[in-house]
Amino acid sequence: MKPDKNAAFGGSIPENYDRYLGPSFFEPYANDMAARLDPARHRRVLEIACGTGIVTRRLRERLTDDASLVATDLNPAMLTLAQNTAVENVTWREADATALPFDDGSFDAVVCQFGVMFFPDKEKAFREAHRVLSPGGVFLFNVWDSLEHNPAASAAHETIGSFFDHDPPNFYEVPFGFSDPEEIRRLLQTAEFETIEISAVTLPCRNHSAAEFAIGLVRGNPVANAIEERGVSVDTVLRAVEKTIGERFGVAPVETTMQALVCRAVR
Repeated sequence: MKPDKNAAFGGSIPENYDRYLGPSFFEPYANDMAARLDPARHRRVLEIACGTGIVTRRLRERLTDDASLVATDLNPAMLTLAQNTAVENVTWREADATALPFDDGSFDAVVCQFGVMFFPDKEKAFREAHRVLSPGGVFLFNVWDSLEHNPAASAAHETIGSFFDHDPPNFYEVPFGFSDPEEIRRLLQTAEFETIEISAVTLPCRNHSAAEFAIGLVRGNPVANAIEERGVSVDTVLRAVEKTIGERFGVAPVETTMQALVCRAVR
């Protein structure tokens, strides 16, 4: 299978992702995600697509000291950065969400924050999550709602696209393109999950400055590679995104909202 360039988080992308997007996009939902686990019931937890470890840190704080937490990701660069975050009592593994290297019924909970959208075979990934869960175990994940409900990402996507007469970078269509609750429910039902709950969660989206936020929105994901491949200056696009963000949401600080679908399914 040809690698998906939209999932190629290499080079300096993981660091920019963690530093400039983490506090705005991912920390608020990481807190929300961790709070949904029951430390008394969820003693064996698997995180898939852990990225730079933002949720991993919150899960470790939430779980009891004797609970086991295994954090996995398919991307070596992201996983390396996550392993360097000084989180103790975590087992790190490089693993494909569609072919998990764990026995049936190994976990009480499987958690995934903003990773499902990048899985090439979502039904297969859901089946794998179901397989490694014990009876009564919970699959907890979130995905971004559409760009319409995420103004900062929409502004970045629109501004980046304005530099191209044809074939604009489509990265933002991937993380914000898996937002149909009925499709998500259908895939979970096909994977034999029960008691499926899907809810829209709107949270504040804040950043210290439009300049920092723009670095994350342009250099904190693979869209920077797509811009460069098309012969346009990444710095020029970055400055334009900074200007748009500043005009719409404030120069310093930046304040807007964001929305995700939080999904919970029981094996």
